[in-house]
Amino acid sequence: MAYKRSSALFHEASQYIPGGVNSPVRAFKSVGGDPIYIKEAKGAYLYDEDGNELIDYINSWGPMILGHAHSKVINAIIEKAKLGTSFGTPTEIETEIARLAVSMVPNIDKIRFVNSGTEACMSAVRLARGFTGKEKIIKFAGCYHGHSDSFLIQAGSGAITFGSPNSPGVTKGTAQDTLLANYNDIENVKDIIAANTNEIACIILEPVAGNMGCIPPKEGFLQELRNVCDANNILLIFDEVMTGFRLAKGGAQELFNVAADIVCFGKVIGGGLPVGAFAARNEIMNFLAPLGPVYQAGTLSGNPLAMAAGLAMLQELNTDVDIFNRLKEKTDYLHAGLRKVLESKEIDFTINQVGSMISVHFAKEAVVDFNSAKAGDNQQFKDFFHALLAEGVYIAPSAYETWFLCDALTYEDLDKTIEACNKVL
Repeated sequence: MAYKRSSALFHEASQYIPGGVNSPVRAFKSVGGDPIYIKEAKGAYLYDEDGNELIDYINSWGPMILGHAHSKVINAIIEKAKLGTSFGTPTEIETEIARLAVSMVPNIDKIRFVNSGTEACMSAVRLARGFTGKEKIIKFAGCYHGHSDSFLIQAGSGAITFGSPNSPGVTKGTAQDTLLANYNDIENVKDIIAANTNEIACIILEPVAGNMGCIPPKEGFLQELRNVCDANNILLIFDEVMTGFRLAKGGAQELFNVAADIVCFGKVIGGGLPVGAFAARNEIMNFLAPLGPVYQAGTLSGNPLAMAAGLAMLQELNTDVDIFNRLKEKTDYLHAGLRKVLESKEIDFTINQVGSMISVHFAKEAVVDFNSAKAGDNQQFKDFFHALLAEGVYIAPSAYETWFLCDALTYEDLDKTIEACNKVL
């Protein structure tokens, strides 16, 4: 495939935008080469500036669960835009989407909408600190919760790619209040709590990690975290920016039957527009301004265009009773096909999958945490990525990102992907 126009656009962008991109993982630094510039997308396909058609397994990093340019979402945005794009006042549609989200997700009474997953997680931690009166938090190595200072301590995804998980600009004081645990290691968590008695406000994690590749929680891990939090007056925060409304209507809480105290959302809840949210039971959410002392605000929070897109998305997911089964069945099919190909080539690999999230790790051992994810053969992944791209299959340009499937994918698309993998390997 030719990427002349994409390369020219990237060269021009690099003169005006740091690194040529507005989010680091887009820069292809992890895999080498220039990023692909997308002109349009429809269903399961991307169409780049050079006219290439690509089967898409990124889906805007998760939001496009129905596929690109879904008619109901697009029409909702168009009709709402005709009425104005932003007012800085309350609107009825904010209540509509809030009511629907609360009805779909277990263990939440109220929800506040913000503008990104980063903002949602940052606000959730502030709320947890204010509610408990404690300052320290526990996060897990390799889990990414956005680029707020508290979270850039052994973060996953782009932070791994760029070799600076402890980002310059994060103060020592902030770093001291963030305690780092090993994902899927409950004994490590217990040791940290014992060493910081009555100081920990919350534990925050991705219930299914997606920023060190897809990594499922070990059986019982989430429930054990729930028990530990209950025993030590610690709030449990699920960062469901990726998993919320993707793995099930009620996200990971529903799938694993574990109740979090605060839940963060993004991606799917915005229908492809910039939206985040955090939610909890009344007791916690009523601690938030203007009812309580914990301050959080945003000029564009609850923007009518974003609310319209998100509402249309959630309505479709709420009424389509079979969508999550279809997504899992398609991902199971892809998983089985990839496994068969990889086994036939005698290549060291691990495939991790939960629902419609999946990732291929070129690793000898099971990938269960940050360290085992880093043990994979990254050079082999780079070759794999570029070879698939040349065959018209677009996967995440990093070994530390999960793939996302959308409902618009057909089994013919999946067969083409499996055959492409067979060819390039």
